[in-house]
Amino acid sequence: MKKPLECIQIGVGGWGEHWCTEVLPRLGALGLAKTVAAVDINPDVLPRAKDTLGLSDNQLHTSAEEALSKHKADFITIVVPPSQHERMVDLALEHGCHILSEKPIAESMEACCRIHRKVLNAGLKMAVTMSHRFDQDKQSLEAAIKSGDYGRLNYLVHRFTHNCREYGSWGKFRHEIPDALLVEGTVHHFDIHRALSGSNAMSVYAVTWNPPWGEFRGDSTALITIGMENGTRCLYEGAKANASTLNGWENDYIRAECEHGTLELDRRMLRVLRGGPWEEPVSHALPLLERPSWMNPWLAEMFCEWLLGGPEPPNSLEDNIQCCALLFAAIRSAHTGEVVNVQRFLAEH
Repeated sequence: MKKPLECIQIGVGGWGEHWCTEVLPRLGALGLAKTVAAVDINPDVLPRAKDTLGLSDNQLHTSAEEALSKHKADFITIVVPPSQHERMVDLALEHGCHILSEKPIAESMEACCRIHRKVLNAGLKMAVTMSHRFDQDKQSLEAAIKSGDYGRLNYLVHRFTHNCREYGSWGKFRHEIPDALLVEGTVHHFDIHRALSGSNAMSVYAVTWNPPWGEFRGDSTALITIGMENGTRCLYEGAKANASTLNGWENDYIRAECEHGTLELDRRMLRVLRGGPWEEPVSHALPLLERPSWMNPWLAEMFCEWLLGGPEPPNSLEDNIQCCALLFAAIRSAHTGEVVNVQRFLAEH
């Protein structure tokens, strides 16, 4: 049995609490990693890490610099706002630490590419927790598409709609930042589209806006078309200021139109539909895959196994740079009204 890896958790409040209660304790139970320090600029939330991770007072810090100087670690986890990601990565590289970070890689394409170059040049490993692509229902749909049982994939339709129109209903900072829907929501869905189609994106055209009743500083609604490199097309509807939550977080509607069947995922129910030109289609329910864990706990497990000599996980930095390219190309499209060539956009940076 190999010695557990040592980890420093950066970010304990907000989503960081999920890491402290669900992700890191599981790594400890599996014998993969133990947490040696926790960091948050708000000292009031640090006791959460003390209670859930069994840390002592001298393992709690309000400064990442201090934590990395005082505690030797194999990797850090970054669960802070995207604008702070690059600074945390720089600190990790300075101390020879691998990196497991929340999405996106950073707050701009330029910063994403800087991080990509720095990590590669340092010879260290980094992965990004694009959790929703690795949820049970999306993994089940991906497996059905790639099974070959339904023929070739033609196109995807994805709906993600929410009633989070009131200020603060989706976290206050998301109501205050530009391009909130794309940066904080659609980035996950772009990653799902890449996985389901088995391809990176070639082109994207995005129309985004905020309705008068949406209490957002940036755009909360989008209609987006994507052309993948392998010829698959994607049509995406995203909205955070609708009158109802038809398909919100973890309950997406995704329809995969395949050669010999329509695969439909709706609020975690998966089925295949078939029929002739005029009759109502016949539907058959498909079971979801089963495994011990999904989303961030599974991603953290794969990351640790990678550091211990296992295979590179599908959410590595090298893979995720393509997701960021699609995200920021879509933002450029939304701002300019033009179709953006995603691969050319990435090459520019």
